[in-house]
Amino acid sequence: MSMKKISKNQPVNFEFNEENKILSKKIISNYPTGRQKSAVMALLYIAQRQNNNWIPLSAMKYIANFLNISYIKVYEVATFYSMYNLAPVGKYFIQVCTTTPCMIRGAYKLVEACREKISKEENKISFTSDCSWMEVECLGACVNAPMVQINEDYYEDLSKEKMIKILDKINKDEKIYPGSYRGRKNSEPENGRKTLIKN
Repeated sequence: MSMKKISKNQPVNFEFNEENKILSKKIISNYPTGRQKSAVMALLYIAQRQNNNWIPLSAMKYIANFLNISYIKVYEVATFYSMYNLAPVGKYFIQVCTTTPCMIRGAYKLVEACREKISKEENKISFTSDCSWMEVECLGACVNAPMVQINEDYYEDLSKEKMIKILDKINKDEKIYPGSYRGRKNSEPENGRKTLIKN
């Protein structure tokens, strides 16, 4: 598992766009007076989404001022949680779950596909497709293993061949569709089965 890295190339300024200012104020209004700092995780997520999948230090300082809290409080949260990227990850950020259920069902074949199609190393942005990949702990879709998360969406019931097709589409900047790649709806049994199979 790779350690979280902080980018050496940091933009000087960051500010929410108008849409995200409105959204942030709406989120903050959900908290009682004096508890607005509880919105820090949501605001970090908004900053990451606005800034091409990563959070610069200037965004953390901006959020601290926005919430009227110390910068270190925002920094502690951003560096603790793995869902926040503190360095560029590219337009497409692929997280491959390699925890036991996914591993048993072929997660390392998906890692092979990423090494072949993106880069041999984790957290290295591909020059051809503006994307990167990394191994992560459980993403909570064990019943549809193996799976990956690409940006905000889950891609489930994968094989190496299906993963390569997804990565080929990413390389061409074509639309990819989340969900099961075996045609299941949600976590329903395969083949639409309604009863257990007797051994």
